[in-house]
Amino acid sequence: MTSAGIRAKTVLTAACLAFCVTTGLRAADVTNSLAMQSVVVNGKSIPFADHNPVNLGSFPINIVFGFGPDKNAVNPPLRLRYMLEGYEKAWHEAGGEMDLTVRFYNRAGDQVSQNPYPVHGESTGWTGSLKNSGLTHRRETLLVPPQAERLLVVISSAGPPDSVGIYVVANLTVSKSDGNVLLRSPFDHESAAPADDDPPAGWMHDGTRPSIARVVEIGQDPQTRAFAVLDEDVNSHGEWHNILESAPVVTPGDRLVVEWNEMFSIGLGSAHEARYEGLSPGNYSLRVAGTDAFGRLTGVECGVALFVPQPFWKTPWFWGIVVLAASVLTVGISRYFVWHKMRREMLRLTQQRALEQERLRIAHDIHDDLGARVTQISLLSAMSQNNGSFPEKARADFDRISKMSRELVAALYETVWAVSPENDNLGELGSYLCQMANKLCEQTPLRCRFYVTGLPAEVQLSSQTRHNICMAVKEAVHNVIKHAHASEISMHMTFTNGELDISIQDNGGGFEPATPTNGNGLPNMKQRLANIGGQCVVESQPGKGTTVRIRLLVRSLEKIH
Repeated sequence: MTSAGIRAKTVLTAACLAFCVTTGLRAADVTNSLAMQSVVVNGKSIPFADHNPVNLGSFPINIVFGFGPDKNAVNPPLRLRYMLEGYEKAWHEAGGEMDLTVRFYNRAGDQVSQNPYPVHGESTGWTGSLKNSGLTHRRETLLVPPQAERLLVVISSAGPPDSVGIYVVANLTVSKSDGNVLLRSPFDHESAAPADDDPPAGWMHDGTRPSIARVVEIGQDPQTRAFAVLDEDVNSHGEWHNILESAPVVTPGDRLVVEWNEMFSIGLGSAHEARYEGLSPGNYSLRVAGTDAFGRLTGVECGVALFVPQPFWKTPWFWGIVVLAASVLTVGISRYFVWHKMRREMLRLTQQRALEQERLRIAHDIHDDLGARVTQISLLSAMSQNNGSFPEKARADFDRISKMSRELVAALYETVWAVSPENDNLGELGSYLCQMANKLCEQTPLRCRFYVTGLPAEVQLSSQTRHNICMAVKEAVHNVIKHAHASEISMHMTFTNGELDISIQDNGGGFEPATPTNGNGLPNMKQRLANIGGQCVVESQPGKGTTVRIRLLVRSLEKIH
């Protein structure tokens, strides 16, 4: 082994030992080397303290978490991963990038074109170990651009500069489409590239920190060597590429096939931020974990508990207030309407009382003043009628005046009875109808029979209703007296289930109801009952008498509650 090979192997061994020491730090050495630094919600910084959950507010749209090495940290993690428990189940890491690039140069040594093939994140089958991680095969085709004469393959961590991690390329082959191989990995034929050569023949380290480009052993039984870029410096990059002077010669327009196997784990060394959008209400926990260049967890973590409260309109206390407010409002509205109804009722009763007082005054005035004067006229006419000094014609006139006065007194008393509010009830109506019918039949040979049941005095009737009923009954009795040629008249009055039923029946000659009559008595009776919401039915047959039925549903507004 040459002295250069020994030195190269010594350098690689020292680097590997340093890497192992770096990634094998005990948890005690790095405890508290990470810290949460900021929580910003919708552009506003949210204060937080250790061990206390952070309230993100009801509608966190744009949430940004800042984290990183503690200011007193020793050997902080190279890469950081984060996971928001309660929202996701996978770790995330900011995406660094490395690449394999095919560059073309002209005769003067100037670059004329390049075709980059970037990689980021972790390759399929990556386990964190070079021994048992699986390789992924890639195959790309490209055309040689104009003026190109030579080809370089570059394996680099240069983009972006703060990318860190490891990128391994094995079994690299560049060939023409006809199968002619232009460039092959020096490790595919160890006889051409001794195991202790670093860099192998035809290849070189490059970049701002060339030592980042290394040769590593991958797999086991047997192990093979491959190009690797192990970047642990956020401020530097390293790369492998073949030497330009010995690079393959190409012809513009040729179609080339580039094939290689790769494995990688790449992140950003300066990425200390996590962003989330629109978290729903619930409890969360942001975990931040440190990893080494291989993406392996180092045991260093920090985190913060978070919660997004329910919107106030979904909280129990809000609905409790809503129910309470609705109940209070309902009770208030109900009480208002009850109060308003009572107020209207009181106003109505006040107006009704005032009207009744006025009706009572009118009734008293008619009875006490007009009635007395008409009675006096009747008495004077009667006295003059018996005065023998008056001529016979004058006494006959006084007799007519006396009769008319008595009739007027009777009419006045009927008016007083109809106007007086003291008579606005069923009991008084029944008594009055009996008296009226009896008085009408006094001067006739008719026998009167009355059957009155269930007419309570507490059931109120308006004066209009009483007046129309009285006029209808009076008309029915008059018709019996004038036209029926009857010897008996009977009147039935009942009040059942709110319905007043009055029937006037005679044993006279009867008539045919369908036969037209010249009088207006029957139509007037029916019209009077229709005006107050009742009905009047006349039933008669020749030789079997006549029955007049009056029915009226007494309205609840006419009842005293």
